[in-house]
Amino acid sequence: MKNVQKSVPSLFILIALVGFPQISESIFTPVLPAISEALSVTAQTSQLTMGSYFVGFAIGVLFWGRLSDGIGRRPAMLWGLAVYLLGNFALWLAPSFNMLLLARVLQAFGAAAGSVITQTIMRESFSGVEGERVFAKISAAMALAPALGPLIGGALATYFDNYRAVFVGLMMMAGLLWVYVLLRLPETRVSIPEIAPWPQVATKMMRSPQVWGYCLLISGINGILFSYYAEAPFIFESHFGLSAVQYGWLGLLIASASIIGALITVFAAGKLAPNTLISGSLLVSVLGAGGMWFTADILIASLSMVFLMFLGLYTALPLVLNRALIGFEPVIGTASGLLSFVYYLVISALTLLMSAMHNGTVLALPHYTLLVGVAMVLADRLLVNRNTSS
Repeated sequence: MKNVQKSVPSLFILIALVGFPQISESIFTPVLPAISEALSVTAQTSQLTMGSYFVGFAIGVLFWGRLSDGIGRRPAMLWGLAVYLLGNFALWLAPSFNMLLLARVLQAFGAAAGSVITQTIMRESFSGVEGERVFAKISAAMALAPALGPLIGGALATYFDNYRAVFVGLMMMAGLLWVYVLLRLPETRVSIPEIAPWPQVATKMMRSPQVWGYCLLISGINGILFSYYAEAPFIFESHFGLSAVQYGWLGLLIASASIIGALITVFAAGKLAPNTLISGSLLVSVLGAGGMWFTADILIASLSMVFLMFLGLYTALPLVLNRALIGFEPVIGTASGLLSFVYYLVISALTLLMSAMHNGTVLALPHYTLLVGVAMVLADRLLVNRNTSS
C-alpha cells in the first residue's frame, strides 16, 4: 500500500461539516405551515418532509462511507456537498409537493456525506484520549446545531416573506462549505486500501458484540433526543401552559447539558477508563429518567431531571462514538457507513415507539426514556463491558 503523510483537519472545519446536516434537518420546522399553504397540502402531509430526510440520509451514509474508502475523504466530501447543493437548488425550484419530497431526499442524500465522512475523518485522525476529547467537543456542537436550524429558517422566511428563502440560504451555505473544503480540508486517508467487499465488512461487524453494543448506545441516545423533541411540546405547552416562545428557550437546557457533558468528558479523558465513564454516565441518565417519572407534575423539578438525563447521555455519547469502530481502521469509511445506516434505522424505530406510547399524559415521555435508558444499561453491560477491557 502507498503511504502518505498524515494531515489533521482543524476542529472548526469538523464542526462545520458535522453540523450542517443537522441544521438542514431542523431548518424546515418553521416553514412547514407556509409550505402546506403554498403547495395546497395538509399540515400532516407537509410533515413528510421530515421523514423523507431520514430516508435519503440512511441511503447516503452507506454510499458516501463506501465511496470515501475508494476515492478518499476529501474528494468524496466535495462530491457530497455538490449533491447537497443540487438538492437545495431542486427544493428552490420544486413546483409541487411531490417534487419537493424528491428534492428533500436528494438534499439529505448529499448531506449524509457531512455526517459519515466527518466521523470517519475524526476516527482516523484522532485516537485514544485525544479522540475522546475531540469527539466531546464535536458532540457539544452537534447538540447546538439542531437548535440553530429553526432560528435560521424562521429568520429567513420572516425577513424575505417567502419560505423559498430558506433554500437560497442553504444553497449559499453549501457553496461556502464546498469552497472551504476545497481550500482547507486535508486528505486524512493515509493509505490506498484494498477495499473489502461489503458482505465481508458487514459480516465482521455483525460478529462483534462491541459494535452491536455501541450501535445500540448511539441509537438509544439519539432516539431519546429526537423523541424528546417530538413529545416535549405536548408536555410543556399543553400541560404546563408554556407559550411556544417559552418552550423554545428550553432548548438551551439541552444545549447546556451537552456542553457540560462535553467538559466532563474532556476533563475525565485519561483519568477514568472510558468504559467506566460510559457506564456511570448511562446510570446518571437512567436516574434522570426515573426522576422525571416522580416529578412529572412539578415543572422546575421535571426540568432539572431532564437536564440530569441529558447530562448523562451527552457525557457518554462522545466516548461511544470514538470507540465504536476500534479494529476497523483499514475499512473505516465502509464500516462507518454501515454503522450509521443501522443506527439510523434503529433511531427511526425508537421514534415510532415514542409515537405509539404517546397517550396525552405527562408520563408517556418518562416511561419511554426510562425504558430506553434501562435497555442501554443492559446493552452496555452485556455487549460492551463483557467483551472489552476498560
